Amino acid sequence: MQTDAKVTPDYIFESSWEVCNMVGGIYTVLSTRANSLQKLYKDRIFFIGPDLWESQESPWFIEDTTLYTSWREHARENQHLEIRAGRWDVPGQPIVFLVKYKNFSGKQNEIYSSMWEDFNVDSIAAYGDYHESTLFAYATGLLIESFYRYHRLEMVNVAAHFNEWMLGAGALYIKKQVPKIATLFTTHATSIGRSISGNNLPLYDHLKEYNGDQMARQLNMVA
Repeated sequence: MQTDAKVTPDYIFESSWEVCNMVGGIYTVLSTRANSLQKLYKDRIFFIGPDLWESQESPWFIEDTTLYTSWREHARENQHLEIRAGRWDVPGQPIVFLVKYKNFSGKQNEIYSSMWEDFNVDSIAAYGDYHESTLFAYATGLLIESFYRYHRLEMVNVAAHFNEWMLGAGALYIKKQVPKIATLFTTHATSIGRSISGNNLPLYDHLKEYNGDQMARQLNMVA
C-alpha cells in the first residue's frame, strides 16, 4: 500500500488528559493504538499528558532524563514550561512528555479573552474542571509550538491530534499560532448528550429536535 508523501506526517503529537493517566476509556483507545503508531513513526510520535504526579509517580510513566534535554531546558527558560520526558509503559513504549500547567493559572483570563476574540469561544460561565483542562490544553499547545520551532520543523509535515473537549483550547492555540501544523480533534463522547441524559430528559425520543447550542445554554454547558 502506497502512502502520499504530501499528506503523510513526519511527526505526530497526540495529546490527552489520559496519557499516562488511567481515568476511563480514552486511556484504552490511546494506549492500544500507541504500538501501531510507534511502528509506523518510530520515536516520531509524541504523546503529551498532564503532569499530575507530585506525592507519587505515575505507574505508567518511565522517566528518561536524557530525552530532548536541551529543548526541555530551552522551553523551561523561554516558555516557562516544566516538561518531563520518558516512555509510556504500554506496548511500543512511545516517547511521552508530561507537562505541568498550573503555573499558567495567572494567564487564565488572557487565555479566555483570546479564545473569545479569535474563535468566539464563550468561557464566561466556565466552572470546575473547565479551568484546569483549559490550562493543560494551553500548556500542550505551547509545548508543541516550542518543540516545532526549536527543532525547525517548518519544512516537514507535522500533525497534532487533540483528544476530547479538555484539549480543545490546545487545538485552537495551534490553529492560531502555528497554522502550518495540521490539527485534528476527536471527541470521544458529547458533553451535551451526557448532560441531557443526566438531567433525565428524553435523549433519543427527541434526538432530531434538539438544538445543540440551545441545550448548551439551557444546561449551563456553553463553556
